Amino acid sequence: MTRRFQNIRNSFKSNSAAAALIVLLLLVWQGVSMAGWIPKFMLPSPLDVCAAFYTDFGQLMAHAGTTLGEAFIGLGAAVVLAFVIAYLMDRFAFLYKSVYPLLVISQTIPPVAVAPLLVLWMGYGMPPKITLVVVVCFFPLAVGLLDGYRSADRDTLNLMRAMGASRLQIFRYLKLPSSLGRFFAGLRISVSYSIVGAVIAEWLGGYNGLGVYMTRVKKSYAFDKMFAVIFLVSLLSLALMRLVSLVEKWSMPYRHTKS
Repeated sequence: MTRRFQNIRNSFKSNSAAAALIVLLLLVWQGVSMAGWIPKFMLPSPLDVCAAFYTDFGQLMAHAGTTLGEAFIGLGAAVVLAFVIAYLMDRFAFLYKSVYPLLVISQTIPPVAVAPLLVLWMGYGMPPKITLVVVVCFFPLAVGLLDGYRSADRDTLNLMRAMGASRLQIFRYLKLPSSLGRFFAGLRISVSYSIVGAVIAEWLGGYNGLGVYMTRVKKSYAFDKMFAVIFLVSLLSLALMRLVSLVEKWSMPYRHTKS
């Protein structure tokens, strides 16, 4: 119990320090803007950004709904695809040797370079956005799962084989549980990538979404609204990462139980 209170206190101190630093940066930013050192049309003040967020709140929420829909669908498809590909690479050595290098090479291609091609091939609807989200989210999920499968305890694996366990039983009771930690680590990265990937795809063509909204306000030089979208994307990413952490604690309570 004492250790638990110490962990809570340490976490509170860490969060307080981070919040204090953010507040300090915002105050400095506001002071620079009020002093007129940087023109407001180039760097609007935090108060101007808050006012823009309040003024366009309805539009922002409507566009955010579109972006979140694309992100969730793409992320879900990436999770399913990552489970399948990681299992097959773990199951078949030749598939691992042939597919894994391609996965690594795919990460050297910037998403900004892929997005125009997807829009050209699939049009301005949701398919190119969802596809780009799958592309940017798949790698950390697949690599995390594959490393988890391969990190399964060898002694336990040999024991299960000696006892006649099937491949499905070995996967269910040994390899899958051993991969959950790495899976959630990759998922925390992927949920932030999913929002960013959807916004990048929306920049290059679309009808709705935060990326489309950013393109419109940029052309009108409304940079206070641009910053409002940037803050909203950051808040959505942080909220989704926090949600993943809560799901991890719910699905893996044994990792977070303190004696």
